[in-house]
Formats: sequence, C-alpha cells, structure tokens
Amino acid sequence: MSTGFENQELIAKLPQSGVHCYPASGSKIMRNRIVSAIVFLVCAGLGGFLLTKGSALYITPFLFAGLLFIAAIIMILVFCQTFLSAKYRVAVDYNEKKIFLRYRYSKIAIPFENFDGRKGTPDKAERMLDNASGSSNEYLILDDVFEDACFQTSAKDLASREDFEQLKSDCFAIAEAYGARNSEDKVKFYYEKDDKKAAPSDEVDDIVESAMNEAKDAAADVAEEAEEAVEDKASEVADAVEEVAGEAAGEGGEEG
Repeated sequence: MSTGFENQELIAKLPQSGVHCYPASGSKIMRNRIVSAIVFLVCAGLGGFLLTKGSALYITPFLFAGLLFIAAIIMILVFCQTFLSAKYRVAVDYNEKKIFLRYRYSKIAIPFENFDGRKGTPDKAERMLDNASGSSNEYLILDDVFEDACFQTSAKDLASREDFEQLKSDCFAIAEAYGARNSEDKVKFYYEKDDKKAAPSDEVDDIVESAMNEAKDAAADVAEEAEEAVEDKASEVADAVEEVAGEAAGEGGEEG
C-alpha cells in the first residue's frame, strides 16, 4: 500500500529481489541453550519431586510444582528459539518488501512502506553491561512507524560486526527510499510530542505578551486622561480663585 512518501529513484536503487539474513551471535545462542537446558532440568526435577513427595492434604506443593512446570515449558521455547535465531535474527526480504525480526517467541514483519531505521541508544541495563564489559556497542532501532512498539538490535546481538554494518546500511536505505518517517499519521515519540507542545506554548507566550502590552497602553491612556482632568480642574480652581480675589478687591475699593 502506497503512503505517498516514496522516492521512486531511491527505490529503484534498492535490490529488487533476494533475502538478506542476519543470524544472531553464536556466543549468545550457545549461552541461551546452556542456560535454558540447566533451568529446564532444575524446574522439571523440582516439579517432579514436589508431585511425588507433596502431601495430598496440602495444595501448596502442587501449586509450586505447576509453576515450575510452566517455567520448564518456557525454557523449552527459549531453547527452540535459538535454532530459529541461528538462521536469522533479522532478515530483509526484498521479494515481499518486508523486514522480519525474531522477538522473543514471535516473528515480526514490518512492511517497507511502514519502516523506519535509525540509530538507537542503550537503556540503563544495557549501558551498565557495556560499562562492565569495557567494550562499546552500537544499537539500531527497527520501527514500524504506525505501531506503538519498536524494536532494537545491536552489533553484539548479530553474528558479526560486518553483518551489523550491512543491516544498518540496508535499513537506512529502505527508510530513506520509502519515507514512512515523514508521515503525519505515525506514532509520535515523547520528544516529538514535546516539540508539538512547544508551538502552542509559544503562541500562549505571544498572547500573554500582547495582552500585557495592551494593558500597558490602556494604563498609559488612563493616566494621560487623568492628568488632563487634573489640569482642567486645577485651571478651573485657579480661575475661580482669581475671580473671587477680583471681586474682593472691588468691594474693598468701594468701601474706601
């Protein structure tokens, strides 16, 4: 579906067919397999122990056993996911014009016309891990601009640094060619919402300043009118005093 923001010249420069697959890091795959296998054995063993040794008079051991079996099932899913992510964690499919990524136990598809790729930043936990390891990491955001959620991968998540650089190049080229980031209908991030709020705030400031200037002008007009009124009254009083003084002087002359 066309959004009207496509640049046909840039789209023509993209590959028109083929799939670029970017597998997950081999060390992370092996670590996830070992951890999930160990946790599975522990949960299954404890769950079985509670079922066989738990008293039928008490329901608590059976509840714990149920929770442990649920955890064991989750570990099976994690273990299976490692084989899928070994094929690819992110894939750019130029045949279907979609970007696919594996997130937890799901496969997410983002159409090119909805896609925005840009540099990411580590969250607090990732920053602490990077500092602890003493090695820098680079992050890439894979975003469906019309959905609330966006996804992030890093150089350490993929099999090699070369894969990450190639994925970044692909994503930036697609985002630039299809221009979904320019849509007014996209989901706004917090900083974009703040920018939108800044404009009305400036308008309010202008209105307040204009009102203050009008109030100052009105006050100046009132002061000027009051000054003129005082001058008129003072002039009338002076004339009255002068008139009374003239009459008094005339009466004094007659008496003499």
